[in-house]
Amino acid sequence: MRLGRGPLAATLAIGALLAHPGGALADPKPTIKQAKARLEKLNDKADKIVDRYNTANEEYKKYRNLYGKLNQRYQAKLAGVSDLRGQVVSMAVDRYRAGADIVSWPALVADTDPSSLLSRLALADQIAAERAQRLARFVEENKGLAAQRDEAQAALKAANAHRDAVAREKAEIEKLIKQQKALLVRLGAYRTGNPDSTGIKYTGPATGNAAAALSFAFAQVGKPYRYGGTGPDGWDCSGLTQAAWRAGGVELPRTTWQQWSWGADRKVSLDDLQPGDLIFSEGLGHVSLYAGDGKIVHAPQTGDVVKVVSLSDYGRPLMGAVRP
Repeated sequence: MRLGRGPLAATLAIGALLAHPGGALADPKPTIKQAKARLEKLNDKADKIVDRYNTANEEYKKYRNLYGKLNQRYQAKLAGVSDLRGQVVSMAVDRYRAGADIVSWPALVADTDPSSLLSRLALADQIAAERAQRLARFVEENKGLAAQRDEAQAALKAANAHRDAVAREKAEIEKLIKQQKALLVRLGAYRTGNPDSTGIKYTGPATGNAAAALSFAFAQVGKPYRYGGTGPDGWDCSGLTQAAWRAGGVELPRTTWQQWSWGADRKVSLDDLQPGDLIFSEGLGHVSLYAGDGKIVHAPQTGDVVKVVSLSDYGRPLMGAVRP
């Protein structure tokens, strides 16, 4: 990213050195060149941390959703086991109240009617089979209940671990953002952006799905960069490319690393770029969309906005490109 030059440069010159009581001089303020170099390092570091944050956040959401589904199944099975337990208890109580089995020896001896005796035996077989089935099902469902509970608890534990990872990455990003913002303000280059920006119209050479993706991306121009942003009022780099290509009918993964991995068999030469291609910076800290005619559209970094720039002015070493 190139930062503009202006009259503010004069105000960034090294100020008068202040004397300490002991006679030592204070460190000079950084020059514009030093501030820009520092900002570039912060931006590179932030790119990587934001992608780690996004990855951890995606993992958290995945395990949280998994836990929700597993816990729902566990609760359903718990209700089923509770119902079976009631049936088994009721069955035991009924047998106790009867006082004797329907085919107990005294009952058989007392029954002189052959048809009644056969009916008694058939009913006994049926009741015994039903009891056996209920008991077997109760035992089996109980086993499944423990497995469902353990599976849900494991998913919840994983979700909590990833939630903690997200919190750590978020805290580190926010410290970086303060430093980035201070430098950008000093350079007169901090841009808040407009969350309600309607962007600009895409008039480039893309066709088909790529044209739809780029039309979406161009409509976001002017909106602020926001780490973890997936729109509609702010974007980070991979959030923008994901949403743009979703508008073009292709579902990309969320993070820069995941998008690069997803495109393992879709890589194209940087000398053969076509509109809509994803362009990845070295280290996979950043991704942009090639717009054609030597231009890209991307969400750069903190203190900037979604913008269209010349690829030659990109300012980051490139790693490769993927064609969705």
